[in-house]
Amino acid sequence: MPIHLPDVVRQYFEADKAANPDAIAQCFADDAVVIDEGNTYTGREAIRQWMANATTQYSYTVKPIAIAPENGRIVVTGHLVGNFPGSPVDLRYIFAFADDKIAQLEIVP
Repeated sequence: MPIHLPDVVRQYFEADKAANPDAIAQCFADDAVVIDEGNTYTGREAIRQWMANATTQYSYTVKPIAIAPENGRIVVTGHLVGNFPGSPVDLRYIFAFADDKIAQLEIVP
């Protein structure tokens, strides 16, 4: 049974699949924050660069497999497979929103 993602979250995962850092950055609010692997990226340009680095460093696919509300946020569990250490792995993508954009994303095991 397919899961139904909010539009901007669906767009984020589609842009990630296409390895398109510019499209990913457009999913975020101007002052959005991403927290991933102990690093914090603030603002669209930093988020674009974070994704540009990730897509050149590793080849991977992510498939959203579950979605749940948590403390006013949306948590999407994604199954990642690729050429990175520890593959495959399920990660939690914790999204907070501002209007129709992502205001914060935290990616955790």
